[in-house]
Amino acid sequence: MKEQTKQAIRFTYEDYLHFPDDRKRYQIIDGEVYMVPAPVPYHQIVSSNIEFMLRSFVSKHNLGQVFRAPCDVILSNEDVVQPDIFFISKDRLKIITEKNIAGPPDLIIEVLSSYTVKLDRTIKKDLYARYGVLEYWLVDLAAKKIEVMILSGKDLPRQQEGLSSIGSFGVNQVFESKVIKEFSMKVEEAFKG
Repeated sequence: MKEQTKQAIRFTYEDYLHFPDDRKRYQIIDGEVYMVPAPVPYHQIVSSNIEFMLRSFVSKHNLGQVFRAPCDVILSNEDVVQPDIFFISKDRLKIITEKNIAGPPDLIIEVLSSYTVKLDRTIKKDLYARYGVLEYWLVDLAAKKIEVMILSGKDLPRQQEGLSSIGSFGVNQVFESKVIKEFSMKVEEAFKG
């Protein structure tokens, strides 16, 4: 007699639409559900600071759109995430639909918390690389640093070799985005508040 094995349940975007609406943020990665509690106030302050700087620059130069969580980014039927902040370039605005973002943003920013550090540093990093996110920032509230990663071979059309760190920048340092041309940030501006 053939032994039957249990198959793991894989959640989809359709399942996601029926999740409870509470103070947790749900995401699906490779069909697995991840939940994190609502962000703490300092997370929100830092996230707002970064979003404001990005939005101001992007709007002034008509470069695309900047979004913040909660906003569903659908990478596949089994990959639905809510990045803290993300940018979609002007030439890719067609991925913005009435209900969600249907494709990978050009730049994603995640603000780390004790609940999300492993998820953001490993699982999401690999996921974003797989779907061709060109630039990824990890904002470390405790260390007051921002690590910037770019997709290997990013000058080629949406390579999938992985996201590589180009540096971790702290207070009194400035870094430039590779995706948002001429945008630079003084790191201390992100952590004010």
